[in-house]
Amino acid sequence: MSLLDELYREIILKHYQNPKNFGPLPQATKTAGGLNPSCGDQVEVMVRLEGDTIAEIRFQGQGCAISTASASLMTELVKGKRVAEALELARKFQAMVVEGSPPDPALGDLVALAGVAKLPARVKCATLAWHALEEALR
Repeated sequence: MSLLDELYREIILKHYQNPKNFGPLPQATKTAGGLNPSCGDQVEVMVRLEGDTIAEIRFQGQGCAISTASASLMTELVKGKRVAEALELARKFQAMVVEGSPPDPALGDLVALAGVAKLPARVKCATLAWHALEEALR
């Protein structure tokens, strides 16, 4: 295993074992959920908007390491961003894991999930929270 692969694995495990922004958000202004019926992963994304900015974001649910890490990393990345920026990051992330596009540096630690593109069965796990975020913001 390369040093980079090991670093990516550590990032994923860290966010799976201790997810950031996990739990309810009672003052959410937008909420959306998603379910991956093939494996049972489920997520609810809650957003509190101030104008056009994501002031606060949290998620809850249950899922595998890929699903949970993706949701945790996503919440860290989009918090404080304008809605249009968050939707553009969602597009870049999905291009990376669905189409195998080169990782965009704007995705930060989410590049750790780039290898998911080689694992078609795991793509839905990685994109589940992102689809819920898009639904909540539209």
